[in-house]
Amino acid sequence: MNIPKSNPVPDEPDNLPPARRRRSRRLLAPLPDVERADTVDRLGHRLAPTFDFFLFSLISGLFFCVGIFLDAPPLLLLAALFAPVMGPLMGMSLGIVTGSGMYFLRSLIGFMLGSLLAFLAGALGGFVSQYLPAGELTQAFDSARLSWINLLVLAIGSLFTTLFLARSAAVGRVWSVALAYTLFLPLVTAGYGLISRTPFLWPDGLVVYAIYMSWSVTLGVICLALLGFRPLTLFGYSMSGALTLLGVILAIGMSSAGAAFGAQIALPTFTPTATFTLTPSPSPTLTPVPPTPTATLTPVPPTATLTPTPTLTPTQTATPLYALVGVPDGAVIRDEPGGRVVASYVEGTLLQVLNPLPVLLGSQSWVLVAGPDGTQGWILQTLLITATPSPNW
Repeated sequence: MNIPKSNPVPDEPDNLPPARRRRSRRLLAPLPDVERADTVDRLGHRLAPTFDFFLFSLISGLFFCVGIFLDAPPLLLLAALFAPVMGPLMGMSLGIVTGSGMYFLRSLIGFMLGSLLAFLAGALGGFVSQYLPAGELTQAFDSARLSWINLLVLAIGSLFTTLFLARSAAVGRVWSVALAYTLFLPLVTAGYGLISRTPFLWPDGLVVYAIYMSWSVTLGVICLALLGFRPLTLFGYSMSGALTLLGVILAIGMSSAGAAFGAQIALPTFTPTATFTLTPSPSPTLTPVPPTPTATLTPVPPTATLTPTPTLTPTQTATPLYALVGVPDGAVIRDEPGGRVVASYVEGTLLQVLNPLPVLLGSQSWVLVAGPDGTQGWILQTLLITATPSPNW
């Protein structure tokens, strides 16, 4: 008689020894397939991008932008606190380690959209900087350079964020601040530099962001693998290997890491240090110099130069002719000989004779004169007494 085989009943977690209970909490491999799939589904749902992720990505990007504009590290820390939980970033790691293309693509698209919002916030700050004076941008230039300290903070943040998000979303949020600081700050810096045209911010900041994101996803894959996450099917193993290889190619190729190291983009510039070398200088030797003949100046007697003297040529100027009114009752002058009276003068008035040759009108001789007030007119010659000798008067 065949006795039907009974399926083994899994031990209750509370009845397990303490060592096995700790192991079951740490690793997913000992769990049954159905239970393991449920755990992966719950974790994938927890790491999926939500509306809050996009909203707080934008808010965090704006705070990062203000911190860059004012060059204020406290505002940058506040921006990291406002950043959302980097669940989609760890969702890409979950998609790779479990071989799930759905988890990977959903998380990748969601994280890229959130990053785009942060980048646009930085571009807005670069636009404002064209009209308002910005600070020294020390924090911006530092974030656009590869730094071992930032890589260390990124590694710690990635490992602990993945570790605690796999267990509790509340604890993982604390460690996600380090990820947000190292990832969003160079991304916002790149957007700021693109619009403001500040050198060494674009595309350096974008290259740093891509390299940091690739390393963060890789570290998340390693952490999830250590926690016991495995592909659910054989296809998952090949999918996981392909996605891991794709991630490495993206980290080296599309992130321009090779070009960054080759062209010194986003890398600190090594400044050569001058080395002082003591060079012995020859001692000066005194050499007698023969005397130099001195030219003797011979005085030259001055040569007399004849300068022609201008000769003054006398110019004959006509002497004005004057006459006095010689009539006791006075005399009048007219506008023309025998014409209208224009002025009258008393006896003894000095008049200037303008035409010494009289003009005959009938039997009378008329002379053109000018009075002391400048009035010109004609007067009878018989009324005048010559004051200045004049020929032919």
